[in-house]
Amino acid sequence: MSADLTVEPDDDGIRLDVLLVRRVDGMSRAKARRLIQDGMVRLNGRRAAKGTRLAAGDHVHLRELPPPSDFDALPDDDPLDVRYEDAHLVVVDKPAGLPSHPLRPDEARSLAGRLVARYPDMRGVGYARREPGILHRLDNDTSGLVVAARHAEAFDRLRLALREREIDKRYLVLVDGEVAPQTIAHRIAKHPSDPRRVHVCVDGLDRRLPASRPAETEILASRPVGARSLLEVSAACALRHQIRAHLASIGHPLVGDWLYGGASSPAGRHFLHAAEIHLLHPMSGEPLHVSAPLPPELEALLS
Repeated sequence: MSADLTVEPDDDGIRLDVLLVRRVDGMSRAKARRLIQDGMVRLNGRRAAKGTRLAAGDHVHLRELPPPSDFDALPDDDPLDVRYEDAHLVVVDKPAGLPSHPLRPDEARSLAGRLVARYPDMRGVGYARREPGILHRLDNDTSGLVVAARHAEAFDRLRLALREREIDKRYLVLVDGEVAPQTIAHRIAKHPSDPRRVHVCVDGLDRRLPASRPAETEILASRPVGARSLLEVSAACALRHQIRAHLASIGHPLVGDWLYGGASSPAGRHFLHAAEIHLLHPMSGEPLHVSAPLPPELEALLS
């Protein structure tokens, strides 16, 4: 669907990308820049740069509107591996290759879709409509446990516990070489040139430190597997790609993690599995421990 905008007197002198953010629902600066760069925006019939200053009466044409930033996940009736469930929360084992939530309104396969198909009461709970009840995410190619709340009170209590580092999430990771138990506490920032990756601030003089966030990955145990090491790792409030980037920063990227320099793997994915979660039940306060075994394609790498 296209759209036509006329620059009003109140918008005289503003940048083209700023006008799009102000006047188009769901538009962000990043989306606006991308649309302008791709030639999807015309100013008075011609292409223009994102920083072009507009005058009252100018005509702006968008060939395509951006998708809404939030939307309901489409129900997905494919099987859901439930490791724990009650009236307040569920813990499920997400397979590799399945997104935690959809990125587009028409995306049919997602963990969020499988959750609302089985638990319709989750719809409307959580951070956003497209991730109903989901407390934390896993990368597409990461398998393992995800916690989701079935009502708003349970979600709020779980979110507070996660923020206070009261939920212990354990991961199994396979890396090349020998790695001793240790804590990696390098801060993490957006990558300056590759949006697929994150940047680890190893150097205390890194110019990206002011825009970075604190992150801590603890290697709890290490077991040799030939020339490799199987690690048990904990990351209470993991940032995007935290475990992958932290291990790569000390010279031990995950096996199969090509994005961060890891060796190729016959499993066709990186070796990262969310294997255990320890928490206090949000309503009863009772200890809850849930585990999920390694999927076969990862287990085969240990034999």
